Amino acid sequence: MPDQKQDESFRVIDRRLFNPDGEIRDEATRAERRRKETEIPPAPAKNDKPTPAATDVASGVPFDVTSQPAGAREFVGSPGEAQPSQAEPAKASRGLQMLINFVAQNAAMLLGAYPDPRTGQPMLDLEGARELIDMLDALRESTRGNLAAEDDRLLLEVLSSLKLSFMQMTKAAAKTMRDKAKAQS
Repeated sequence: MPDQKQDESFRVIDRRLFNPDGEIRDEATRAERRRKETEIPPAPAKNDKPTPAATDVASGVPFDVTSQPAGAREFVGSPGEAQPSQAEPAKASRGLQMLINFVAQNAAMLLGAYPDPRTGQPMLDLEGARELIDMLDALRESTRGNLAAEDDRLLLEVLSSLKLSFMQMTKAAAKTMRDKAKAQS
């Protein structure tokens, strides 16, 4: 087999919008024009009022201010970055489900569901369990309306189960304390 040398050169593409003089590059304006030509404008609905337009300061291209969601007007990502659609439902997140299960298992362990591996006795730490339940509650509040239905249902079921167990364990601990107090007096 003869020794063939592969082409080891590489090509650098300058994707900056401005040239060294501070003017908009011709390639950037051509690319923007091509993008706009291939874009299909949405069909106007009946009874639509004309929308106010503004002009992009950098390119001088007019755009529709009201067509963007409120959050997009406050923060605009990079030009090629796709913005999430409000119409599509959120997808279930395996990472979120694993986080919920991790915190829930630790809370259940502190409520006595799992024995301590060293002693074999159930661990009971009501304060620690309460903090973990509060963490899951805070997670639910901060993600309200942004979770997939499956993730929201899991979080609600886990919280309900943990809160019920916490109440039962708190009542049992209080009863035990009362019984000990009566026995000592």
